Amino acid sequence: MCTIRIPNHIGIIPDGNRRWAVGQGLGKEKGYEYGLEPGLQLLRQAKAYGINEITYYGFTVDNCKRPQIQQKAFQEACVRAVQMISKEGTSLEVVGNTKTECFPKELLPYTKRTDIAGGGIKVNFLVNYGWEWDLSDIESARKLSMIEQLHSRDISRIDLIIRWGNTRRLSGFLPVQSVYSDFYVVDEMWPDFKIKHFKDAMEWYNRQDITLGG
Repeated sequence: MCTIRIPNHIGIIPDGNRRWAVGQGLGKEKGYEYGLEPGLQLLRQAKAYGINEITYYGFTVDNCKRPQIQQKAFQEACVRAVQMISKEGTSLEVVGNTKTECFPKELLPYTKRTDIAGGGIKVNFLVNYGWEWDLSDIESARKLSMIEQLHSRDISRIDLIIRWGNTRRLSGFLPVQSVYSDFYVVDEMWPDFKIKHFKDAMEWYNRQDITLGG
């Protein structure tokens, strides 16, 4: 019998919301709300597969350079997404720079890991995240390891990153934890999420030769 390799931790980059909205004849800011239900469907699939940890890329500090109407839309979408996830059985933490105005204050209670609805899969939600911010407390003279000095230190190494939107870049996504990640790209935009996308990614990952440099 063939052994199926399941990633311990997957990273999700839900790209293409604005391009999808434009393709539907909508304003760019309208795309984010259509990405909420896909996020919940994907979480349930990950739980069904026995994946132990999942990280969603909400928005970055650089995204806060976008027009105000778009900022408001993706901030509200992230708040709603976390509220939806909080109704599932998870161990949830929001990770990001809370010291700027771009961080939604409604999410402050989630910046400490909390077991919700009995706990379960570890869910990390990156909000107002920046790789420079993540690494900003690292000092070589300190006795702590580099990992222990990260703002994202409670997030484990990522086995597989799945990015929607037919774009092949990390966009600053957890540079330390993603150092050995396999990278799978879905051509469709995030609001067009299908469960088949996830299953195809799992099948693809199962065929990869995982050596971690060895």
